[in-house]
Amino acid sequence: MAIVLKNGTVVSAKGEIKADVRFEGEKILDVGQNLAQTGDEVIDVSGKYIFPGGIDVHTHLDLDVGFTVTADDFSSGTKAALAGGTTTIIDFVNHIRGTTFSECVKHYHGLADGKCFCDWGFHLGVSDWNPERSAELEKMVKEEGITTFKMYMAYKGTMQVTDEQIEGALRRAKELGVLFLFHCENGDMVVDNVQRLISEGKTEPKWHPVSRDADVELDAVRRLIDISDKVDYPVYIVHLSSKKAMLEVRKRRQAGSKVLCETCPQYLVLDDSLYEGTTEDSFAGGKYVLSPPLRKKEDNEELLAALAAGEIQTVATDHCSFNYKGQKDMGRDNFSKIPNGGPGIEHRLQVLWECGVEKGLFSAPRFAELTAEMPARIFGLFPQKGIIAKGSDADFFIADFSPVTITAAKQFQNVDYTPYEGMTSHLNVLSVFVRGKKIFENGKFRSDKPEGKFLHRLTYCDGKKGGNLP
Repeated sequence: MAIVLKNGTVVSAKGEIKADVRFEGEKILDVGQNLAQTGDEVIDVSGKYIFPGGIDVHTHLDLDVGFTVTADDFSSGTKAALAGGTTTIIDFVNHIRGTTFSECVKHYHGLADGKCFCDWGFHLGVSDWNPERSAELEKMVKEEGITTFKMYMAYKGTMQVTDEQIEGALRRAKELGVLFLFHCENGDMVVDNVQRLISEGKTEPKWHPVSRDADVELDAVRRLIDISDKVDYPVYIVHLSSKKAMLEVRKRRQAGSKVLCETCPQYLVLDDSLYEGTTEDSFAGGKYVLSPPLRKKEDNEELLAALAAGEIQTVATDHCSFNYKGQKDMGRDNFSKIPNGGPGIEHRLQVLWECGVEKGLFSAPRFAELTAEMPARIFGLFPQKGIIAKGSDADFFIADFSPVTITAAKQFQNVDYTPYEGMTSHLNVLSVFVRGKKIFENGKFRSDKPEGKFLHRLTYCDGKKGGNLP
């Protein structure tokens, strides 16, 4: 027996249409008019909108940072994602120098398997680069279904790689047709800045954005694109945060560089004034210590304009949650010891809708493109994911536009605050389906059983050959 969502408005990157959606098992059978057949279960969604399930391509769940572990594991994190309309995530396997990729992937499967409420995949962090790692990369693609890899230009001594290593990795990526993602901050500059500020007694959270200012990001973006141009192969920049970096990307693209970009909701609606804290709590700025840091309002405005103009391809979260009490306050006397990261997996879609669609900067179809279809295309999941179409997975969320207030008191994220506390959004997620099964409805989960599936993905170049990328 099939299920039919009847009389809704179906949203895709191409537009909005009044249509029914008929699905059975895990797949969509058809999208069109008057689809119900004898024996079908019909759900009337008149006046409501059907969006493709969101895809968050940048999360950090159950991440051990050496002295503490993120507040959200794969269970609480994927439940929170679903509550906000996200039906697929791609998390990062943290590679430890001196170990094999296989060892790290096995460890992360131990953390995630049987615990995820939504579907998920893995990126693989690459913290060193040598002939052994290069040889192992192909195994990750063919045997593990991991087709995207990340390098950090920051975090000196643990994750930071050299320009030479980046070039070597990109040349190998070009051979395999895979995509490398880059955290663009100059780690040497960060270390020098932090040491100088701490020696001057500048230890409060407000000095965090000074230690990692926009020039730190800009320098890394320039160097990365130089290397990309030399190899003649595309790169993907995660969590682009500043006007300076966006202007550089725009200039280099106009000159022919191949650069894909992601930004995050925090860089669209929050600014560095929050690091000052409050009269009640001078350390409250510690909640917003993440990297890159929050910027200024002019940076928010530039990134929003770039989203509207199609210059940024995806909006992810970089969800990396630590409790304010007991974790963030480890750095009360030294901002450099505050665990870097913040929560956002649950509220991505609501925040982006409010600052983009509700404010008239871009349309609902552009919203669907940024949050579902383009992530699926770039990361080897299209057309299985990211679109409401015949043959695709029946992943979608149903919403109306009644106002909701974001508050930590009602969130599913396993963390004691949200950076968006008190924000009103006019995207109200009513129910969420994953592969045809209604998982979430009216603020409650219908089952406590995690039924998410691990996703083996296409390579970036295979996606291009299949017409999955523009």
